Amino acid sequence: MESRRSALDERSSYFTPSERLCAVFKGIVETVIFSFLGCFSFQHLPPKHHYTINDLNRISSTTLFTVNEVEALLDLFKKLSRSIIDDGLLHKEELQLALLRTPAGKNLFLDRIFDLFDEKKNGVIEFEEFAHALNVFHPRASLEDKIDFAFRLYDLKDTGYIEREEVRLMLNAILQESDLQLSEEYLEAIIDKTFADADANKDGKINKEEWKEFVIQNPTLLKNMTLPYLMDITTVFPSFIFNTEVDD
Repeated sequence: MESRRSALDERSSYFTPSERLCAVFKGIVETVIFSFLGCFSFQHLPPKHHYTINDLNRISSTTLFTVNEVEALLDLFKKLSRSIIDDGLLHKEELQLALLRTPAGKNLFLDRIFDLFDEKKNGVIEFEEFAHALNVFHPRASLEDKIDFAFRLYDLKDTGYIEREEVRLMLNAILQESDLQLSEEYLEAIIDKTFADADANKDGKINKEEWKEFVIQNPTLLKNMTLPYLMDITTVFPSFIFNTEVDD
């Protein structure tokens, strides 16, 4: 751990504070998706909740996924949603098991991801919500959608602004899960520089327009908001291609 910390400090001297913030942020999205993909064996399961071809077509029409890709996502969703409670819904404990390998314990990062996926705010993630959430990471998803998702990730209180304490809480949560440590002084320096660059009107908070301009000036903030393999999610599933019931 000591050598890892030294290496981190040495590497960090080559980056600006904003770039250091980007480096911390960049692992969030791939942690979510690759944890989903890596936790379960990909064997085709009988449906718990049946989705018709019309359902799959409807979901495809509201996302960038083909009908065949929607079915592949459904296959993945079934595996996640039956890991603890076999009811065809994704509960927070199941998401936590996929991401953190434990179904218990408070985690701000997990809570925020779950809240963003739970569009209906009813305490569970349904399949359509799951597909809609992954849609923002599609290579053809709009830049506006990607910027908005990243903004909402930090806007913990859903006020339409990102405040210093929200950034501090989120960075601490990310660092904790990444097994990295930064001194309080170093963390404050990152936050100070971020607000100096992003808070154009100097009111102590970052609004959506300021965030958009900041991200455009620091594109690495959105680096992992695009996952190239979502162009054809079916290739992720070695067994899926032999079990699909849909012919695109």
